[in-house]
Amino acid sequence: MAYDRNSNRKPRKKVCAFCVDKVEEIDYKDINRLRRFTSDRAKILPRRVTGTCAYHQRELTTAIKRARHVALIPYTAD
Repeated sequence: MAYDRNSNRKPRKKVCAFCVDKVEEIDYKDINRLRRFTSDRAKILPRRVTGTCAYHQRELTTAIKRARHVALIPYTAD
């Protein structure tokens, strides 16, 4: 189990990678960045897993969908 209830340690709060890097706009052509936020089955990972803020998660989702439409990222895993 990742988190032990009996220990005194608290899990680290995840921070938004886009806020830390001060990214103003998430580009659909930046495939390397977008791939980090998709699973091995090419699904978009949720906020609670990645730690992105709500604003950037919405932009990220739009960028991934645009990249899929232009065939830069697959819709499903091979």
